[in-house]
Amino acid sequence: MSESHIAGNSVSSAPKGALEHPKHLTCLTKSKVSLQTADGRLIEVWELDVPLSAEFLSPWASRFRQQYCPDHEIDQLREGTGLSRADYLTQLVFPDKTNAPGPAIRSSDFAELLVSDYVEFVLGYRVPRGKYADKASRNESVKGVDILGFKMVNPPHVSQNDTLLAFEVKAKASGAPYSGQLQSAIDDSSEDYLRRAITLNATKRRLLRAGEGQEALVVQRFQNQADHPYIYRSGAAALLSDDAYNKVALEGSVTEKHQNSKNLELIVIRGSALMNLIHALYERAANEA
Repeated sequence: MSESHIAGNSVSSAPKGALEHPKHLTCLTKSKVSLQTADGRLIEVWELDVPLSAEFLSPWASRFRQQYCPDHEIDQLREGTGLSRADYLTQLVFPDKTNAPGPAIRSSDFAELLVSDYVEFVLGYRVPRGKYADKASRNESVKGVDILGFKMVNPPHVSQNDTLLAFEVKAKASGAPYSGQLQSAIDDSSEDYLRRAITLNATKRRLLRAGEGQEALVVQRFQNQADHPYIYRSGAAALLSDDAYNKVALEGSVTEKHQNSKNLELIVIRGSALMNLIHALYERAANEA
């Protein structure tokens, strides 16, 4: 296939406002241990060990906060509420710390944001941000594909070797036992084959409303695979506390019914006291606003 430009437009080679490589990813290390599914697929295991210190948590909390509410918008948005910045974020924006389903949504959002950083900074994809700022309810997950990553070989040219990566993420960050998070992520990832068009459209609309026209063009490049072929890759991730990590159960996962099984990446991220880390991150994100 010959390469071509996206009709009538051009795409820059670097994301606008590209984020600096985050310090907390230095605390995410690939384990020497790897697992295998029941049908022989590799499961990479990553270990997360983050010191609960300002050195790591302050910059991470700042990045975290921007996903829900950019700093330059907080004062205007809280005006009329009578709330401080911290109270506005805690009461109206961030998932609830104690009342269900808030804690579960906190762990789910945390897992998606961490894997978004993995996809962007470890795997090298462009990952649009901002969907959490569009939440209608703070205690709900955002619908659609969890994470989209885009990689163009030679922008603004369109190549059949350009890649779209769709990742699904599940979490069990509390001390509860494992309950099939990786298999659930695999099953949801298979459905992404059909629902990616809706998430691509939602992502493009969000970028256009934010004035991110160049980033919207990147999304646009992947909206019509039939006429502009590209590589479609899938990912399934499980974030697990050490208490939930279960080697035998994880290796019981199967991928053979996945619609994109030949291009499927599986990862597990494990760590100790993950809910303590998650709550500390939300608390610091609010108090340092």
